[in-house]
Amino acid sequence: MTTRMRPLGETISLEEARARIEAAVRPIERTERVPLADAAGRVLAESLVATADVPPFARAAMDGYAVRAEDSTGATREQPRTFTRIETLFTGQVARKTVGPGECIEIATGAPMPDGADAVVMVEETDGEASGAVRVFSAVSPRQNVGPQGADIRQGQQILSEGTTLTPGRIGAAAALGRSEVAVYARPRVAILSTGNEIVEPGTGLEPGQIYDINRFTLAAVVAAHGGEPVPYRTAHDTIEALSDALDTCLKDDLLVFSGGSSVGERDLILDVLASRGEVIFHGIAVKPGKPTAFGRVSGKLFFGMPGYPTSCLSNAYILLAPALRRIARLSPDIVRSIALPLSQRIASTPNRHQFYTVRLVDGAAQPAFKASGDITSMSLADGYIEIPAGSGGVEQGEVVEVRLF
Repeated sequence: MTTRMRPLGETISLEEARARIEAAVRPIERTERVPLADAAGRVLAESLVATADVPPFARAAMDGYAVRAEDSTGATREQPRTFTRIETLFTGQVARKTVGPGECIEIATGAPMPDGADAVVMVEETDGEASGAVRVFSAVSPRQNVGPQGADIRQGQQILSEGTTLTPGRIGAAAALGRSEVAVYARPRVAILSTGNEIVEPGTGLEPGQIYDINRFTLAAVVAAHGGEPVPYRTAHDTIEALSDALDTCLKDDLLVFSGGSSVGERDLILDVLASRGEVIFHGIAVKPGKPTAFGRVSGKLFFGMPGYPTSCLSNAYILLAPALRRIARLSPDIVRSIALPLSQRIASTPNRHQFYTVRLVDGAAQPAFKASGDITSMSLADGYIEIPAGSGGVEQGEVVEVRLF
């Protein structure tokens, strides 16, 4: 039988691909309520407004003695003022007595200020006796060493706004308001499906011509790291019927990501199914690796057709899928750390294609790690990647490059 190869057709630039994806993406609207303990990294779907002051009472900012400030006037080491201790107060306790002239209450940091007292003398500036007499060696002014009611948050104050990503500190602020749960935007459900008759599940034996599924696991890891909920499906065979059935199953999710079947072979049928069921927004990008990437829409759901080769698939997942998913999930753009290093050996570039080249950090230099698009170790052994613009002719040994770290 003669194999018929279908040309990929005209490719678009990386910038154009990004622009078309950005124009198609819409932030998710679905919301849910989650326990505060499970809210880290989630995006608030409500604004949080304080219904009470935090703290709800004035409290001691130091261990020491709560006094009337006027009673300490003129106190020094040489001429201390003597007070009578009438009570001892620990955190979580409320004073039973009111501080009167010449009286004090021993108080722990964070305990509510007793009535009658308006300042705290640090314990280091006192000398207490078992008899209850307390000598004070330093004068204090009103409100000294006292944390006022509402010092942190005032009733009616908006603490967190809708659209805020919940960091540990922001979760702490929600807890300070007494919230046990919050409304957040749902994580986009991302259908992940590998295609191809040669793809089998890890853990099973390989028959001649078969390879293990890699892309389902790498794509799921990218999705989980960028605000999505990965929903893996069983591998679909290369038939119109199998792919169409798989598409029907995946349409209940928010975003579809298939790998394989977007190149030029006779049996690469994903594009046929996509074109017959929806809209192909683009197919083919002038990048290396990852040229045969497709993007479209089916029944209102966005669809990524990723290359089957593991390095091509994962590279474009970082470059195209992750930013799109973050926008859908209402997360801010990812901050990519980078470092400038000399290149340890020359890299030739592919004409007219923007190249992403993986590198390792070795002895203070960027060492090329890319093997081939089908080799996952091009990614697993790399610390990051460099970009080589189309038409640059390559990068010379010793040239300083910007390494974007994974």
